[in-house]
Amino acid sequence: MMQTTFKDLLQTELKSLVELKHSERPWHMPLIAAFCASVALFSGLYLGQLSNGLLVCLGGHVILYMPSLPLTNRMITMIVCSFGMVLSFTVGIAFSFNPWISTVVVGIYATLVHWVVGHFKLKAPGSFFFLLIAVMASCMPFGWSEMPQKIGLIAMGTMLACTITFIYSLILLNTQKIVTHPPVTIAITVRRQRYHNLIQSMVVGGFVIISLGIGHFFALKNPYWVAISCLAIMQGISRRHVLQRIIHRILGTTLGLGLCWLILHFQLQPLTLCLSIVTLMFIIETLIVRNYVLAVIFITPMTIFLTQVANPYFNNTDLLFTFRLLDIVLGSLLGALGGWLLFHNQFKYQTAKQIQRVKLLTQRRHSTRTTI
Repeated sequence: MMQTTFKDLLQTELKSLVELKHSERPWHMPLIAAFCASVALFSGLYLGQLSNGLLVCLGGHVILYMPSLPLTNRMITMIVCSFGMVLSFTVGIAFSFNPWISTVVVGIYATLVHWVVGHFKLKAPGSFFFLLIAVMASCMPFGWSEMPQKIGLIAMGTMLACTITFIYSLILLNTQKIVTHPPVTIAITVRRQRYHNLIQSMVVGGFVIISLGIGHFFALKNPYWVAISCLAIMQGISRRHVLQRIIHRILGTTLGLGLCWLILHFQLQPLTLCLSIVTLMFIIETLIVRNYVLAVIFITPMTIFLTQVANPYFNNTDLLFTFRLLDIVLGSLLGALGGWLLFHNQFKYQTAKQIQRVKLLTQRRHSTRTTI
């Protein structure tokens, strides 16, 4: 019986590696995301400021939050998310002068962001890109004189994404292709545990501190990748999904590094680099909702191109790939521990009791002071 169960489980997991799931996502969404990236990158290339174009492209990732809502609600969501992206980058880079201070600040910020996103039930990718951009900014070289320019470039990327979203939505409205679904009333609801969102947010923030701290402590070349990998694993919706993500991310990253080595073998010129990033963006947004491991294969080279172009190790592929694989494995293992806590009922129950106890003590002290 156990052998049969193990065999079925193994077959299911192997099938998940190559299975392309059905998705109701419009086919033109990956095209819009790639177009947004291309405008940012080719503008920077044309002006001879490719590094600035990469920052604009990073801010343009807010277009991935475009919801399937009427025009007004869609644009409000995009504007609020754009503000979140700029704020995240600002918080990260403002405290990058000290790795330990930035680690604590970004961890606290991650707790607040995850709580806000959970409170307003923002759909996937949820808090991921807000935290990604904050973590990356916290590891950037610090400089007061360069901060306004970098923040402005991120803001330009979000404005570009909002403009493309607006034009795209108008075209859909004019061609009567936009479909808005009325709110669905669900008869049966699942009651969440008390303080569920707060506990999740505290776990996420705590593991951001741990993962960034480990990266800085061991002087890793790219400490933010440890935290990003940890966050990516913790995005799982169940304990089994978390375990799946660990396997998929490590396997996908290993294969992706091979693809990256193949691309770099052709000695990329700036134009070829831009074309590669845009193409990879389109492929990733097509696959991410269908098969995670296939998407990670292409995410790996794209993120290396976006973040490592100015790195002195970029041309030394052996060192670059070794550091990246080490970061991913370490971050994935930390994410596995974090995911285990997120879905551990006893841990959540005990934590909720402690929060309730602290709340009662605070209320009693406040009432005592008021009486006095």
